[in-house]
Amino acid sequence: MSMWRLALSVVAGVVHGFSMAWPASVLGNALGMASLSSGLLQCFSLGVLAALLLQLATHDADASHHFPGFQASRPRQSAWRQGALLSGLFACSAMAATWGWLYVSMHRYGGMPSWLAALAVLLLAAALSLYFAIAGGVWVALFRRFMLSGRLSKTLPEFRQALAGLVLFSALWTLAELCRGQLFTGFPWGAGGYAHLESTLAAYAPWIGVYGIGAISAGVAMGVPLLISSFMAGRTQAWLVLSLSLLLVAVLMPMGLQHAAHQFTQAAGTLKVRLLQGNIPQDEKFIPGQGVQQALSWYAEQLLANSEPLVVTPETAIPVLPQQLSPAYWEVLKHKYAPPNAPSQLSTTPQAALVGIPMGGPGVGYSNSVMTLGPADVNYRYDKHHLVPFGEYVPPFFQWFVRMMNMPLGEFAQDRPPSSVFKWQGQRLLPQICYEDLFGEEVASYFAKPEEAPTVLVNMSNLAWFDDTTAIAQHVAISRMRAMEFERPIIRATNTGLTGWVDAQGALREALPPFMRGALVIEFEGRSGLTPYAQWTSRWGLAPLWWLCAAIVLVLGAFSRRSGTREL
Repeated sequence: MSMWRLALSVVAGVVHGFSMAWPASVLGNALGMASLSSGLLQCFSLGVLAALLLQLATHDADASHHFPGFQASRPRQSAWRQGALLSGLFACSAMAATWGWLYVSMHRYGGMPSWLAALAVLLLAAALSLYFAIAGGVWVALFRRFMLSGRLSKTLPEFRQALAGLVLFSALWTLAELCRGQLFTGFPWGAGGYAHLESTLAAYAPWIGVYGIGAISAGVAMGVPLLISSFMAGRTQAWLVLSLSLLLVAVLMPMGLQHAAHQFTQAAGTLKVRLLQGNIPQDEKFIPGQGVQQALSWYAEQLLANSEPLVVTPETAIPVLPQQLSPAYWEVLKHKYAPPNAPSQLSTTPQAALVGIPMGGPGVGYSNSVMTLGPADVNYRYDKHHLVPFGEYVPPFFQWFVRMMNMPLGEFAQDRPPSSVFKWQGQRLLPQICYEDLFGEEVASYFAKPEEAPTVLVNMSNLAWFDDTTAIAQHVAISRMRAMEFERPIIRATNTGLTGWVDAQGALREALPPFMRGALVIEFEGRSGLTPYAQWTSRWGLAPLWWLCAAIVLVLGAFSRRSGTREL
């Protein structure tokens, strides 16, 4: 395989990684097309890979009749292996570019040597890219069978061959995304659908979610080179059908959904909230006399000064265990939110606080938790259940790796998801810690009973681990997608940013500037009711997507085998 194809797949992967946040947004603003830049960049970069795979699948003389524009210069053996290699390189470079900020946490704050931190990021990306390598290799193998089978070309018109290739690529790529997002601990950060928050495909969010949007964008990415090849071959029927299909799915249908402006949810009252952003330096956060004292003093001051019905702190805002605090510290705060005497001493509007703090102790285990301060009848606690590998728990056989890093609070217990939400002032709030909002199917489990479903989502994070990198903008993009999928507002309290709130349509409404200490008072409207996405994912999770994509691959694979095979 020529080096330029390998290099092109790597460059395209890096561009794909950038499409989720910066610099796609910067490029879009400069060109006056911010609403489209990320989505176009994502489809373009994946389309480059699709064109390379199409070239591999159609390299011989028989296939040149169908796709002459993508005929390779000479026949090659084991085309599917080359397709797997190109797809793996693309996915590896895309993921490394997306979350290269992991290097910062491992090197600067974890104390890992720079070369080893960089290698760890690359190895993680390489491991997860195996799913996409398999997807690319299988697509090349099956599509070559379509093209190389004389019997199939007689029974299947050319435009249907192209549509089959498009749908097959979409299904395989989506299966790869599902594998990396759900198998083992799952790490779907940077899934392709997030690039389309401002594109027409965003209209699909309350129907099929981020994975469904990613499936459509993958189909579009493969559809474009198929369309070009059909046009170059003069196959009018094929390119006309492909053009209309892409136009319908990528433009007309989402525009129709946006024009209808149908909302599946209803207003559920308003609530004023005070969001806190402590901006405690990460390298001091857990050091007694430095960050610990800063955090204890500032957050206590803010909690005592609060006059809103609810105040929310970031993750581990109190960076020590409750039993490590002086009794007076808690007594003052409890007296503020639950005066011990008659109800007449309460303020006109009762107040409560959601406070991020580690909980537990020796023998019972530790948890990354949210505890409540409030009236005597308020007793709610949330423990993070989707823990960060290596940062919050140690996977089996990897103790040696964690010993190379200086990571505080790295032995949390992996508990089951809490079964209830925090009910306050007519709202039902679902706290989530750190990257738990990345897993939309887990969020959906709280919507199984509509009358108990959250009216607002709350994210409490500490992204100081990653400095001033794209991690902040990417996490906001994740929150925006969850808001659109469930039509719920999301309020965010973070240590260094971005602290603010996203409305039920996925728009960032207000936010504090990153890396400053401050408080933001917001008033938002909660929502009740279920989107179609919430309805089916709350019942079956992502199983319908698994079943649909697997069925497409199996049916088309069986059809290609029945048509007769040749050497691949």
